[in-house]
Amino acid sequence: MTTFEHIASTVDAQLPTHRSQLEDLVRIPSVSADSFDQAQVRRSAEAVAELARARGLDTEVIQLHTASGKVGRPAVLAHRPASSGKPTILLYAHHDVQPEGDPAGWDSEPFEPVERNGRLFGRGAGDDKAGVMVHMAALAALGESTGVGVTLFIEGEEEVGSPTFHDFLETYKDRLAADVIVVADSNNWKVGTPSLTTSLRGVTSLSVRLDVLDHALHSGAYGGPILDAVTLMSRLIATLHNPDGSVAVAGLTSYDDAEAEYLEADLRADAGLLEGIELAGDGSIASRLWTKPAISVIGMDVTSVAKSSNTLIPSCTAQISMRVAPGQAPLEAAEALRAHLEANAPFGAHVSVAVEEAGPAFKAGGDTPATIAARWALEKAWGTESVDIGVGGSIPFIADLHEVFPAAEILVTGVEDPDTRAHSQNESLHLADWRNAIVAEAALIARLGNEL
Repeated sequence: MTTFEHIASTVDAQLPTHRSQLEDLVRIPSVSADSFDQAQVRRSAEAVAELARARGLDTEVIQLHTASGKVGRPAVLAHRPASSGKPTILLYAHHDVQPEGDPAGWDSEPFEPVERNGRLFGRGAGDDKAGVMVHMAALAALGESTGVGVTLFIEGEEEVGSPTFHDFLETYKDRLAADVIVVADSNNWKVGTPSLTTSLRGVTSLSVRLDVLDHALHSGAYGGPILDAVTLMSRLIATLHNPDGSVAVAGLTSYDDAEAEYLEADLRADAGLLEGIELAGDGSIASRLWTKPAISVIGMDVTSVAKSSNTLIPSCTAQISMRVAPGQAPLEAAEALRAHLEANAPFGAHVSVAVEEAGPAFKAGGDTPATIAARWALEKAWGTESVDIGVGGSIPFIADLHEVFPAAEILVTGVEDPDTRAHSQNESLHLADWRNAIVAEAALIARLGNEL
């Protein structure tokens, strides 16, 4: 019978090797965005596949071609069958990363891992090559001792929205089927406090165009009775929120039931909020982040200051992103937002709205056997009680997993913390928490196999 102490000591003995392997993965600039070298994404997938083979898994690198003509990024699918009477666990992570952004914002080279103050810095060090290596290290620590079946699915297109994810699940449904799914692509509550993510907001994105004139006009000759499109777009956007900053769109689901307490001081520190900025919305801070809708203007096409002239601008387009509370269909929320925008067109401006993205939310199913086992493993590994959290961002493919495998229990775990800065410059991984995450996953697998 495996003991927790044996698992932890094995992980610690192997940790230098796993860290070296993580650093090698970080050195591969596997940016999945179209404008970057996709040979690096292939290289990354092959490196992950070699790690899986070294752990005794039957491994394949797959680049899916869908019936609709989409071509997926290289993904790794690996498998080891379960012994009689043992469950099968699907372990998910992704090996692609975000672009580096402005290199001037980095304190070290983005694709050369560097340790500072107990954190490993580099693009993908946290999101999500650390998650890949949590799976790899947990499997190495256990070997085949538990008899648990393992399927490893490491995709290569999460950072561009997983466009062929659902097709991949349907195509390889028989090979991906599992009793428990562990997704290593989320956050912990804070450094030193582990978490299970039990809810995720959905996301929808709308393009809004506002037209006032059929051509630009001299602002001196016509300004006064006619307001320009940018001013009217600003007035339209201002209708989206109440005076306290809460969302003012009718028909959106919103509830205040987050269990964890997120202190205002912690939020200000985690977010880097400037002095004197007031918080928006109502209800607990955690609920405002996790279970209430949020609307942001993420882009607007206007004339730049450098090219400005005394001209009434005839049209303006804005991109609006809305986070949708768990429990509401994203298309339903998008239609509510569309109706609000069209009904509040200022001064009779012509407003047209197009829904461009609709990713579903996720809410876990309560205290399932796998959830209870996961909380136990996290507490043993960290030595402190785990916290169930929500995440304000979206992982739409979680809903795809639930749809295709409705009987599977889904556990959303991760290695990120409030200072990971995923997608930003100086992305990093807290190395002690990463070690604990490996121990916890190995212990969870052993527990699910009745070996611990």
